[in-house]
Amino acid sequence: MKIALAQISPVLGDLDRNLDLHLETIEKARRAGIDLLIFPELSLTGYRLRDLVSETARDPRSCREFQALRKAGRGMSIVVGFVEESPLKPGLFFNSAAFIRGGTIIHIHRKMFLPNSGMFEELRFFARGRTIRTFETPWGKAGLLICRDFLHLNAHYLVFAGGAGISIAVSAAPGRGVAGEDGFASSRMWEVTGEAVARLTTSFVVYCNRTGFEDGAVFAGGSFIFDPFGNLVARAAYGRPDFLPAEIDPADIRRARRAMTFKRDDRPEVTLANLERIVRLDED
Repeated sequence: MKIALAQISPVLGDLDRNLDLHLETIEKARRAGIDLLIFPELSLTGYRLRDLVSETARDPRSCREFQALRKAGRGMSIVVGFVEESPLKPGLFFNSAAFIRGGTIIHIHRKMFLPNSGMFEELRFFARGRTIRTFETPWGKAGLLICRDFLHLNAHYLVFAGGAGISIAVSAAPGRGVAGEDGFASSRMWEVTGEAVARLTTSFVVYCNRTGFEDGAVFAGGSFIFDPFGNLVARAAYGRPDFLPAEIDPADIRRARRAMTFKRDDRPEVTLANLERIVRLDED
């Protein structure tokens, strides 16, 4: 399968310009024969929205932006980040990402772990997601996480236990510190995590980060793909927009799981029982 990471720099709060950028990138991916195109966290809106959250919130079932994306993306799969207003509780907003396949929204993930210190203010404006579910794709089951979710072990375990062989993460991670190859020191944390998760879950780990400057923050880029053996397949440029195509073989999931039997030997019932015990002790 051919996958592409769209490491873009969205314009803060400007859905029209961002939608145009998405449609241009989708057409580029179509010309390249891409099967799965992934955009970063909040790719339709920009990240540091603050009071713009309610203005940029959309219902993906009916809004014109998603109608355009679904139409343009027929024949491929697309992951896009956006602000979602709860369909059941108006006025409740989520940092969400949608998996669109063949013009149909297959899955929406709502970010669970919301950072709220330093430059991060997500808990002021967003509600927490509550579930992590895997979903079917033409290449087997997949999971979808958003930024800080990626740094929590329990999120990765839920994707793994749910049967996914492809773990997708979209991100708006800033760059901090200076490293080699014109990169950021902070990018190393994401890459080490991606490699470790790929090895321990014998899954493809696909991480798409944004880039550009926004309200005083610089976003690191450095998107990447690791295969189920923990090998780096591809990495995008640091600190600038990039379109990163790569070819992966879903059969590698089976090969890795035959060689490293972590999936076969997993015991989710033991994990569940012990987590229930730990939670009970914490409540005492």
